[in-house]
Amino acid sequence: MTSAALSPLLASIYVGCGGALGAVARYQLGRAITHWLGPVNSEAFPWATLTVNVLGCLVMGLVFAALGRFGAGSEAVRLLIGVGLLGGFTTFSAFSLELLLLAERGALGAAFGYAALSVLAGVAALYCGLLIARAAL
Repeated sequence: MTSAALSPLLASIYVGCGGALGAVARYQLGRAITHWLGPVNSEAFPWATLTVNVLGCLVMGLVFAALGRFGAGSEAVRLLIGVGLLGGFTTFSAFSLELLLLAERGALGAAFGYAALSVLAGVAALYCGLLIARAAL
């Protein structure tokens, strides 16, 4: 099935199904790591999040390379796994792929700016959200 053959509804179903699986996988892996390390050790450092992010990046690399090698003939696979599953598992994999692609294209300034802006703006937005919520509650 080519990308032209996928309706927006079908594409959304692929993304939604993959996202649901990715979210459950993230939750279960986090539980397993917490159980394995114990609550005290797992609270001392965010091992579960680190593991999810690194594993998600590994899988994103595998998927991206496979789709590139064997043709983008399966938009459904890209949507199900690359966007849905990995998006539900971790968006860090998409961030890492985009950052690497910028660097590979020689846009090192844009890559650095994207990384810095993503981290700084994300942390600042989270802080603002906390301040707003705490003031309102």
